[in-house]
This record gives sequence, structure tokens and C-alpha cells, in this order.
Amino acid sequence: MADSPLLGPVKRSRVQIRIITHLIVLLGAVGCMRSQGLPDTDGHAEIDSAANSIPAHHQADGTFTNTNGQAINKSLGDLIKAFNEQKKPDPVDFPVLTPNQILIENPTANQITWIGHSTFLLQVDGLNILTDPHFTERASPFSFMGPKRIVPPALTLEQLPNIDAVIISHNHYDHMDEDTLYSLVQQQPDNPPHIFVPLGLKSWFDEDDFPNVTELDWWQALTLGETTFVSVPVQHWSARGIFDRNKSLWAGWVIDTPHLRFLSVGDSGYSADFKKIGECFPGIDLAAIPIGAYNPRWFMQDAHMNPDEAVQVFQDLGAEQGIGMHWGTFILTFEEMTEPPKRLHQAMANAQLSPDRFVAMQHGETKILEANQPYPSESTCIQNEKSSG
Repeated sequence: MADSPLLGPVKRSRVQIRIITHLIVLLGAVGCMRSQGLPDTDGHAEIDSAANSIPAHHQADGTFTNTNGQAINKSLGDLIKAFNEQKKPDPVDFPVLTPNQILIENPTANQITWIGHSTFLLQVDGLNILTDPHFTERASPFSFMGPKRIVPPALTLEQLPNIDAVIISHNHYDHMDEDTLYSLVQQQPDNPPHIFVPLGLKSWFDEDDFPNVTELDWWQALTLGETTFVSVPVQHWSARGIFDRNKSLWAGWVIDTPHLRFLSVGDSGYSADFKKIGECFPGIDLAAIPIGAYNPRWFMQDAHMNPDEAVQVFQDLGAEQGIGMHWGTFILTFEEMTEPPKRLHQAMANAQLSPDRFVAMQHGETKILEANQPYPSESTCIQNEKSSG
């Protein structure tokens, strides 16, 4: 590890990707909202998975689709229309709670802390797990342009405990942040975290010699000690430039520990996938579900659910508790920054559900998680399970 390029400067040159992405930025197309309007590749012929033993979401050209057989694709004209018809919302400086550093370092119970956007610190059964870690100033390959963080992370990288595992939902810049990932590995040189990524993303990490990276297809699993990580399907897409669209997969993650069944959805539009996940993993104790970045609806609906759909996802999963994610940190779309939690509360009321079952946490808030009976880590939906450690 001492000779690893990771120990060099954090800013390494991926010249071709950054030049390409610079063009996207100039078109107003960086980040989740901004690259959705780029044209997809043609000729996504569906593969007969039964005849070829290849999953149906694997395409002949090396790309992936959603479980409905469709790749999310908006035209550049749609992108321009979306920007021209909307007014950028005002930034909101949400208050940030200061987590109890003593309990972060030495938790006395299972707990989860919202650091911001889609980043949570899950501390359960002796493990410290980060979801989609993002600690830098922009959701962009550049330090001077692209979506800027409005609310600072509730914890700094230096305040984190030793991280055992990291889950990445997909490769968009607000979910897979290069500098954050470098820093996480640099500050744990002797015991770097195990990084879980969707299929097709490991090569990105291999280019810079990241250790302990596992990529999984949907319904594949890896067990670390007594905890099982399962990649599950959600409805989204992937790209970090204009030539890699949908060449890596996107996923939610089920994490089964001895006393907690947790789901991090990542990014997704509403789909039938969530009923399937709920059937395969009954008794989800806690689900982190996106509630932001959804307007204009005609443009964002396929890729990002709104709070009403998030409540439907909560019900489809049969989850006991839900927490909102993917809101209140960056301005990626055009709803007001304060709107998602208000709409979530109303959607829960409309569904005649207790509002405290699915909440939007405050930045920096820590939620204590009740210990439950152990769950079997096996599921008939898991197609390939491996063990490690």
C-alpha cells in the first residue's frame, strides 16, 4: 500500500473524462439532473436471458437497462426545455446538528447519522458503514463549477470512526465522489474499508489501485463476517461522461446484520422493483428512501421519485421505518429546498400512516435503532452469495 498511487495527490488527472464532462457542464448538464438529457446509445437489443444465461438487463453492447427493459433516455432538447421553463430555487442554509463525537467513536446502541444528501453513517452490530459518501464542496469533477454544496457535511472525514464498509449506489457525481473516496482510503492505510459497487464500476477503482472493492450484479451478495450485503434493482441510469452512459449498473443495497435489516435505495424512480425487494426481504427495519430532486416532473419522473412516490415505495417494501435521503444539501433540480420534507409529511397523512414512521431527519441527527431478532441472511432471490472474513 505504501507505493500505491492513492498516497499521491488527491486530484489525479482523468484528462479525457474531465474534458468531456467540462462540455457537459457548459451545457448545464453535470450531476444527476444535468446529464439526464444526453442522448443514449442506440440498438439496445434485449437478450433472451433464458436461452443465453445472461440477465435480461445486460445488453449486447455492454450497457445495462432497468428491469422494465428500458434505458432512461431524454433528448438534449428536453434538457434545454426543462431548464428554460424553470426558475432555480433559492438556497436554504439548514441548521446542522453537531453529532455526539463520543457516541460516534464508541456507540452504545445501533444508530444511524445523516451526514447530508445520500450519505449516512450506519453503526450497527459493531460495524461502521457509509452510504454514498460525499464530503466535498461540489457534486462535480471540478472544484470551481458544478452543483455546489449548500449545507456542509455534519461530520468531517477526520471525525469519522474507522469505516468498515462503503456502499456506492451508482457513479453520478453526487453519489460517487472521487476525492472523498481517496481520502477514506488514505486515512485508513492499514485497514481500508471494503467498498461495494454495482456491476461494471470496479474497473474505475482498479485504475487507481483501490483495495477491497467488490462489484455485484443485482441479486448478488457478499457476506463479511455476520453481515450480508445484497445488490438489488432500482430504476435509474449511470454516466460520468458522454461516452459511458449505462456502461455500469446502478443499485440499491440491502444490508443484513445480526439485528437489523436495512435498505439504502440510492437513486430511483418509482418502479415495481420495490414490491419485489419487499417480498424477497420481508421485515425491513429501516429504509433510506430518496425524497428530493424531482422537478420538473415530466423530465425527472423516470429517474427520481417524489415524496408521494417515496411513501408508496415505503409501503411496497413493507418497511417498519423510513428516512428521507437525497434532499436538502445540493440544488440539483427545481423544487424548493424546503419542499421535500413538507410533502413527505403530507403524503404520509394522505396514506393514513403515522408520520413518525417515515421522517426527514435534520442534518447531523442521530437516530437510535432498536435491536431486533436476527434475520436469516439467505433469500431465495439471491443468485450468488460469497463469503469473506
